Amino acid sequence: MSARHCSASLVGALALVAAPVAAAPFSRLFDCYRGLTPAADRVAGEAPPPPADPALAPIEGRRTPGPVAVPRPEVAGQTNPGAVPPPLPGDFPRDHLPVPDRWRLVETLGLVTSHPRDPYNQNTLKGDRPLCGTDDLFLTLSAVSDTVIEPRSFPQPVGVQTTQQPGSNDTFGRATSTVLAQTFILGAALTKGSTAFKPPVFELRSAFAVQVNHVGVSERRILSVAPSKAGYRTDIFVGVQELFLDYHLRNVSERYDFDSLRIGIQPFSTDFRGFLFQDNQLGVRLFGDRDDNRFQYNLAAFARLEKDTNSGLNDVTRNIRRDYVLVANIYRQDLPFPGLTSQLSVTYNRNREAGRTQIDTNGFPVRPALIGDDRPRDYDVVYLGYNADGRIGRVNLTASATWVVGQNRNSIFTSKPARISAYFLAAEPSIDWGWTRIRLSGLYASGDSNPYDNVEHGYDAIFENPQFAGADTSYWIRQTIPFAGGGRAIAINGRNGVLNSLRSSKEQGQSNFNNPGTILAGIGADFEVLPELRLSANANQLWFATTAVLQALRNEGSIPRSIGTDLSVASIYRPHFNQNLVFRLSGAIFAPAAGFRDLFTNAPRDSRYYSVLFNAVLSY
Repeated sequence: MSARHCSASLVGALALVAAPVAAAPFSRLFDCYRGLTPAADRVAGEAPPPPADPALAPIEGRRTPGPVAVPRPEVAGQTNPGAVPPPLPGDFPRDHLPVPDRWRLVETLGLVTSHPRDPYNQNTLKGDRPLCGTDDLFLTLSAVSDTVIEPRSFPQPVGVQTTQQPGSNDTFGRATSTVLAQTFILGAALTKGSTAFKPPVFELRSAFAVQVNHVGVSERRILSVAPSKAGYRTDIFVGVQELFLDYHLRNVSERYDFDSLRIGIQPFSTDFRGFLFQDNQLGVRLFGDRDDNRFQYNLAAFARLEKDTNSGLNDVTRNIRRDYVLVANIYRQDLPFPGLTSQLSVTYNRNREAGRTQIDTNGFPVRPALIGDDRPRDYDVVYLGYNADGRIGRVNLTASATWVVGQNRNSIFTSKPARISAYFLAAEPSIDWGWTRIRLSGLYASGDSNPYDNVEHGYDAIFENPQFAGADTSYWIRQTIPFAGGGRAIAINGRNGVLNSLRSSKEQGQSNFNNPGTILAGIGADFEVLPELRLSANANQLWFATTAVLQALRNEGSIPRSIGTDLSVASIYRPHFNQNLVFRLSGAIFAPAAGFRDLFTNAPRDSRYYSVLFNAVLSY
């Protein structure tokens, strides 16, 4: 073929790129460019003739590009009778190119070398590509190591029968304590469907936690009801934290708005910051979205599992509690302002545990709580809530407002039915300047100002886990303060909780609406010192909303409302800029005010309490 023929072929090929044509002309031009004839028009062994298309003939007055037009020799032909011609590109469909499995293409090209132990690069065990022999079936394995080292101090009452310190006759003994906990979480998920832009067809997920913990305290009868037990304990427990099936019911729009159903032990939170109910519980949940994901909804029902006393993990070997939580909520993005998401929720808590007495693994009664008349009780409460999360202009905002109404079948002060009416308000606005965020925190939970009437005004949650005002770096939120002298095995507040609820425990106790309420005002700041290092500081002031309940339980004429000042600092270090390695170190100091000192009269050396938390999370 002449050079002019070849040049014309290239011009024709470029024209085909600009305007799509049928496969047959394209294959002919491609064959022409290679100097070949389509197999359908060629005899085996015959040399390809020059193109006969007039459009590809030389143009008069034009020559081959180059300094000198040198005549090209004729194409050498070869005759090989009986030979089978090689296949040509035009002999096959042109709608796709035959390439290796697209999920494994980068490895085939040598760009990535994967290894099962490598959590950072492409890995079949991490769900980065489907299982061999499938197109959309993914397996994701996970392993987490969570280490906690926590020296702390809190008021520890001296045991009635005996004390850890011979010769001690004070009401409160030494305050020091240490917690060591190592938790391993092993998880697996089998997912069908490409989830880059649409929900999975189904998902099977499981997560099992193994925890070994050691606690040491300064007094007896804090860790065990038996006075003969020493002030330390080592415990191990295995809990089931996730075990559910998520099934995709249908798509309702071309943008994959959907409805799905999830059944089993699953995580759920009724609000953005975990103020009311945030837990992994056994339930059924129908959820989905509409209007290009601007609307989301949840309809859920949970039957609460019993918790292990010392680890807080789910104990599936015990009977399911007669404590039921029904939730209906709806989210709307950009309401009432662009960038702010609003949520309306209705949560119904039906408790029918009056017929059961529950003793925890340390021998302490948890249901009913040993406070007031010590009688078992049932209750029905409905939480009506509005929550917001997002921003208004430059201001970031999280807000929550909840009103709870219902009936308690047995009030702990009157032994009669009582109506429940209480409310909760919380807000945390913040603003960013470069690498600094300044936060304000405010919370008000109503208290019961008259414990002997037929209305309970103290607000209590179902299972709180607040990410608020410093969260568990705060002394008051992290530590449990026992309420000595007004009840047995009762705490003013719960671990990882902000409310002064006077419950036996957050994990195993019942909600109590005869409580003093909580007021918190705080300021905090986050500093992104490095991409992998964040520093935080928080200062919170706390009060009881009312002390009438405390006065009735303590038989005191007056107790001040002020609780104290909570100061904390924290650092979070992520050496690889991700969540695979996270190290956290925090410290908090609590300075008691008049109300706290009235409840806990300690030696001068315990005028301040402290909490230090080291946490290392390694994830695969």
